[in-house]
Amino acid sequence: MSDGNEISKKLQGMTLFTEFTDDEIQAFLELADKLTVKAGEAIVKQDEHGDCMYVLISGKASVIHRKEGKQFELATLGTGDFFGEIALVDEGPRSADVEAMEDCTLVRIPQSVIRALAGVYPMAAFKLLVAVGRVLVSRLRKGNQKYIDSLLLASGGKD
Repeated sequence: MSDGNEISKKLQGMTLFTEFTDDEIQAFLELADKLTVKAGEAIVKQDEHGDCMYVLISGKASVIHRKEGKQFELATLGTGDFFGEIALVDEGPRSADVEAMEDCTLVRIPQSVIRALAGVYPMAAFKLLVAVGRVLVSRLRKGNQKYIDSLLLASGGKD
């Protein structure tokens, strides 16, 4: 797996961590879990209890929802993408599988890391949560637009 300095440099270039200072990045990395997953392995499984989010440091992963014997690929994730963030506020079941398409290096961020980071570097925890919120709002806007477009298509585009 990549050494701490390499992961630190990669994090600083990612949306979630662009506003972090070097000290905040180091504190975050000391608290978070770094892991590797081989191609073809599951990172998270649909319907399992969620208690953390993940940031993809390197590699590619596929987000797959399964229902009634069918599977739907929802997204392909790459370096800098994150998933599982809903588990930071809601410990409900995972909404999809995330599988490694190639060997992946990830940072696992449980709720406890956010709390610990807030105790040492409160601004870093704030910056991280705001960055996650911004990405979620962007995703929600895109989803809303797709929904509106599908309604317009179904109605024949009439007012």
